[in-house]
Amino acid sequence: MIDHKNIKIDQLQAMLSNTLSDNLGMEVVELGPDFLIMRMPVDHRTKQPFGILDGGASMALVESAASFAGNIWVQSENKRCVGLEINGNHIRSVKSGWVYGKATPIHTGKRTHVWNVDITNDQEQLVCKARMTLAVIDPS
Repeated sequence: MIDHKNIKIDQLQAMLSNTLSDNLGMEVVELGPDFLIMRMPVDHRTKQPFGILDGGASMALVESAASFAGNIWVQSENKRCVGLEINGNHIRSVKSGWVYGKATPIHTGKRTHVWNVDITNDQEQLVCKARMTLAVIDPS
């Protein structure tokens, strides 16, 4: 369970400074006991040449949300989470606005985590259904 009551959204957002997430305009929106929501603009940074959200940008949102959530989950154990595997199904295209990635845990073991990430658009329609496996490691 995430100790979400002692974590401020602006503290999390500051951690994204000078990262891929920051360069793609991602923002932490909400944190709860078993979820983290991030959003990303659909703009010149995240679109493919045909004017729609790039699947790679969607996967970057999935990785950012799941990895961030996993790391918050294990911080009290002095552990870190790193990406091991990611997959996603792109359901619907998006041309503008924002997309929201909600990461929720499927499995949170001592050595691995599996997180579901649903990406939705401004109308709360499913855009991408993804799953991310994280390795739980000792910090270096």
